[in-house]
Amino acid sequence: MDIELGIQNVARAVTFSTEDSADAVNAVINAAVTENKPITLKDDKGRTIVVPAGALGYAIVGSETKHAVGFGAL
Repeated sequence: MDIELGIQNVARAVTFSTEDSADAVNAVINAAVTENKPITLKDDKGRTIVVPAGALGYAIVGSETKHAVGFGAL
């Protein structure tokens, strides 16, 4: 699933993919914003992304569907 986090006063968004479900990502973001703690997520390569909750501008949580890769006709 693709995630995009917009950071206040930063021109470029943080984008990454994760193996977590949309519900799990939303729960982490909501809890961090509510408690004013850092948002900590793992991407699909095992890296940890940490964003201060107070600096979060927006979050886009993508669909969980896998897209086909190839050169077939659409």
